[in-house]
Amino acid sequence: MSTKDYVMTTIPTPKSPPPDVLRCAYMELVVTDLARSRAFYADVLGLTVTEEDDHTVSLRTIDEFIHHNLVLRQGPIAAVAAFSYRVRSPEDLDKAVAFYTELGCRVERREEGYTKGIGDSVRVQDPLGFPIEFFHDVQHVERLGWRYDLHLPGALVRLDHFNQVTPDVPLAVKHMEDLNFRVTEDIQDEQGTTYAAWMRRKPTVHDTAMTGGDGPRMHHVAFATHEKHNILSICDKLGSLRMSDHIERGPGRHGVSNAFYLYLRDPDGHRVEIYTQDYYTGDPDNPVVTWDVHDNQRRDWWGTPVVPSWYTDASLVLDLDGKPQPVVARTDDSELEVTIGADGFSYTRKGDDEGELPAWKQGEYKLGNQL
Repeated sequence: MSTKDYVMTTIPTPKSPPPDVLRCAYMELVVTDLARSRAFYADVLGLTVTEEDDHTVSLRTIDEFIHHNLVLRQGPIAAVAAFSYRVRSPEDLDKAVAFYTELGCRVERREEGYTKGIGDSVRVQDPLGFPIEFFHDVQHVERLGWRYDLHLPGALVRLDHFNQVTPDVPLAVKHMEDLNFRVTEDIQDEQGTTYAAWMRRKPTVHDTAMTGGDGPRMHHVAFATHEKHNILSICDKLGSLRMSDHIERGPGRHGVSNAFYLYLRDPDGHRVEIYTQDYYTGDPDNPVVTWDVHDNQRRDWWGTPVVPSWYTDASLVLDLDGKPQPVVARTDDSELEVTIGADGFSYTRKGDDEGELPAWKQGEYKLGNQL
């Protein structure tokens, strides 16, 4: 499949109304060692196994009542098979078919049972190259919020968001706005280049974010905890298990979203964020927060530098046949290069120059100094 077959330079707004998306609901990850991944997500992170067989494991968070928030599927290459959203009604599946058919995208209607616990669904290869699923009917399971006897100190309570890597962030934002997603925060420079944007359907900071980079790829999937101390407990547990190498970045507090965070890498390198305490965004006049790409507190409110792998590494995504999508290079400026690369410069207070940073901070954001 050629690049132009799945990545558009412009995406028209369909005349067909979009499906009414409620929230991000689950991600389907392909993993190369199912037993090892099951142990990481269930035994280490504490997700509850709803159902499993020799080829797949379905897991959910403590407060969830639908069948799963994560599906692990054994496969030959680590990748993402589906970013899945729940829609308001069964009729929204018909809307999804019409919406994406009008865009010329590949669309597949999948009957109940294709994914365990999920009713009829629609999977599409969207104009940005991502495998997206929509569903409504779902098997209900026990919500474990009251089962305190089962809660671990680092209990994951819900799926919070996805983060997608795409070469053209404004193009991606425009397409998601056609799906009635709303921007809550973004990162720009004075020239108007957009480096990332956070977009939501549920009234939080985001259901997904579009991060500029070589794509389409999956940057991370994020699960929420109730409190900051739950994230610290996960760090302590990983240390006790001599698994601290799974910690890529954090813990810390984001400037963007104002949330407390931790980034982990699973056994295949898929990135998982543990996230808590962002803010309500449900009012129709909720203001968009725009961050300067050179503000070193945008990614970490405490000013801790971002590790280079966070900007460069991401998971492949699959087409509807299960084949890896080609990765297209970003042509706009790279956030890594303009902030921590060889010529990058970040500041704590706008107007500072590099020489005004304290001696112990100078060079900290330069890739060469980190290496």
